[in-house]
Amino acid sequence: MRVEIDDKSGFCFGVVRAIDKAERALADYGTVYSLGDIVHNRIEVQRLEGLGLHTVTHADLDGLGGRRLFIRAHGEPPSTFARAREAGVEVIDATCPVVAKLQERVVKAHAAEVVGLTGQVAAPTLVVEREEDLAQVDFTRPVYFLSQTTQSIALFERLADEMRRRAADASQVVVHDTICRQVANREGHLAAFARRFDAVIFVSGRKSSNGKVLCEVCRAANARTYQVEEAAELRAEWFEGAESVGICGATSTPRWLMQRVADAIVAGAFGTGRT
Repeated sequence: MRVEIDDKSGFCFGVVRAIDKAERALADYGTVYSLGDIVHNRIEVQRLEGLGLHTVTHADLDGLGGRRLFIRAHGEPPSTFARAREAGVEVIDATCPVVAKLQERVVKAHAAEVVGLTGQVAAPTLVVEREEDLAQVDFTRPVYFLSQTTQSIALFERLADEMRRRAADASQVVVHDTICRQVANREGHLAAFARRFDAVIFVSGRKSSNGKVLCEVCRAANARTYQVEEAAELRAEWFEGAESVGICGATSTPRWLMQRVADAIVAGAFGTGRT
């Protein structure tokens, strides 16, 4: 069986930068506290926990005085940084530069990932993920529409068109395409990659919104696409009659994890798994 790992899959620039910054901080200080999962990949989080990274929530901030708080690539609203200062917490800011620029645009536009963006302004904001969510929007008022940087371009454009259609005045719907092209450009590539194989294994944490989008891109191109978080979830029946298998993943999937999955397939190390 031929097994190939997609050379364009895996960590995007922002995640590479954040992981590198976290590893250097852990090497210097031994213990660092990450506000939320540093990356939406359970296996990578566990690896970093082994190096001294502890995941905390906003509720823990006041008790972290004198310690170091890591802000992941997704970013945080100004209120989080203010709370950290008040609590005497040293902040290590690894916000992705692409996300940081998007946050600046939000502030300048006085309008409304998602926590970091919606927290930039005091005005009410709405988060939509599908067309059905547009029912909560008051289209008699001006609408400022932008996107989480890792969303699907096709979905963003479809929602923008539907907003203009529903608006009392289409000119009052201001649309800013804020999707990171380093991530978005993977969609066409992954579709072509998935079509080349008898079966495709998409490696991604189940919390990853980007993983959900890209896995569906692969599945649309190849119905024999299966998502796993780790090699232990592989199932032998997925590979029945398959002579070639493609391995790919999300922007939050480390290369070493895709390699581990590929090695397990080559060795025939399959478990009971889960889809």
